Amino acid sequence: MRGRIAVVAGATRGAGRGIATALGEAGATVVCTGRSSRSGRGGSDYDRPETIEETAELVTALGGHGIPHTVDHLDVEQVSALAEKLRTDHGRIDILVNDIWGAEILKGPPSTWGRPMWQHDLDDGLRILRLGVDTHLVTSHSLLPLLVTRPGGLLVEITDGTTAYNASTYRISVFYDLAKCAVNRLAFSHGHELAAFGATAVAVSPGWLRSEMMLDNYGVSEADWRAALRPHRPGGHPTAPPGFANSETPRFVGRAVAAIAADPARSRWNQRSLTSADLAREYGFTDIDGRQPDGWAP
Repeated sequence: MRGRIAVVAGATRGAGRGIATALGEAGATVVCTGRSSRSGRGGSDYDRPETIEETAELVTALGGHGIPHTVDHLDVEQVSALAEKLRTDHGRIDILVNDIWGAEILKGPPSTWGRPMWQHDLDDGLRILRLGVDTHLVTSHSLLPLLVTRPGGLLVEITDGTTAYNASTYRISVFYDLAKCAVNRLAFSHGHELAAFGATAVAVSPGWLRSEMMLDNYGVSEADWRAALRPHRPGGHPTAPPGFANSETPRFVGRAVAAIAADPARSRWNQRSLTSADLAREYGFTDIDGRQPDGWAP
């Protein structure tokens, strides 16, 4: 993928960092955007140590070229400025990954899931939609013109759960459910419009993601994550449910995106909704430990 220009919107941590680094593994130039920078949090909803500069450095260390840009994807002017910078520096983009989220805290702990929507704070619920849907629309509006300058562009919408799964499964709350279903639909509707330009849009969902926040929640690191499955956890950390055994690193969904991007026949996925495990079975890649976990398996 050398010579390919990718933008990963929401690359600070979690799936976004995993996708950026996997594209770096494949040799791409990856523009890493987000609000959390070494120069400040930039309005981030999280008080976390990860930064976009760290992500860009990981991309470069893995063989690609990482470029950090501090961007709040709810701010139209900031996203427009990013588009102009990309136009000046590169003239185009080949891959756009809409991974912006930032509402992990707002969705609440598991003990609050399933409450009637009127028992949720309305401001929090509406911000979930702003962070999980509006950001994707703002980003696509400014950056898709750079994706369609020549045939072959790829838009990837990162969500939680496939279209088929979410169609029959209630997801946490009315607000969360709507946000994640909407992102799948964005891949479908964008794909309808992009096909005329020879571009592809696809929705990709990771399984149970061992993000930085998830590892912290269980009091483990990537090196000893299986300790989260043990009962009677020291330090008051919760024991993970058995399904955590099938969890995946953020790099796994990243390799899923990289596999689609490297596929000359990627247009076959246009408007589809897939999991990282689906794509691992199709393309044969593995997680960093050599496994092919499937967090969606029954």
